[in-house]
Amino acid sequence: MVKPKKHLGQHFLKDDNICAKIATSISFHENYRQLIEIGPGTGALTKHLLKLDCELLAMEVDTESITYLQQHYPELKLEHKDFLKMNVADEMGEQVGIAGNFPYNISSQIMFQVLKYRDQIPEVIGMFQKEVAERICEKHGNKRYGILSVLLQAFYDVEYLFTVSEEVFDPPPKVKSAVIRLKRKENYTLACDEAKFFTVVKTAFNLRRKMLRNSLKQLSNDKIKDSVFAEKRPEQLSVEEFVTLTKEMEGEI
Repeated sequence: MVKPKKHLGQHFLKDDNICAKIATSISFHENYRQLIEIGPGTGALTKHLLKLDCELLAMEVDTESITYLQQHYPELKLEHKDFLKMNVADEMGEQVGIAGNFPYNISSQIMFQVLKYRDQIPEVIGMFQKEVAERICEKHGNKRYGILSVLLQAFYDVEYLFTVSEEVFDPPPKVKSAVIRLKRKENYTLACDEAKFFTVVKTAFNLRRKMLRNSLKQLSNDKIKDSVFAEKRPEQLSVEEFVTLTKEMEGEI
């Protein structure tokens, strides 16, 4: 049996019902039949994904897990590869979904990779640390609302599916977990310069305790002072308001 490795953030999911529930929550469509599983570990989720009508690719960085998977799932297309270093646009088909019991120490990085390749990734379903899952799904006006909340919700409809207890993992993590689903919006093009939108959101939240007129002054000397959002803090702005703010500042960024 594969020994979970702390440096890889491995907590192997062992509850078969939860694995089945994750797999059946994926909603393919006619133009999207490819799926990447990130970090399959010992294949608890993999065996359910293999039952789906899709082309599955499992990506694993742990050589011990790879050997185990090759022995137990010889039909599985498996690559010794790091998703964070992958060029999804070049290496996969036009549309590919992402699934997995994501290593908690890189789950936020996985989401930024998803954002980078949002044109190719119509859906994500995965296990996260509960706190991270709640942050991704949080609405404006709350302290948990942050960079990932705004950026992901700008392009995806985000849904918190269910909470998972510590006992269903080996070894049990010290925190609760949660499964969430991201489905790319039908129209996910923003009404502003998207690169500048990313810059405004990240700059604002890097100084989240300050009012926007102060946190964004490094980007704009004039227009932010006249904005209706100048006296607000970043967690008070909805995605749509960040789009409006970006449009106001576009000439100066």
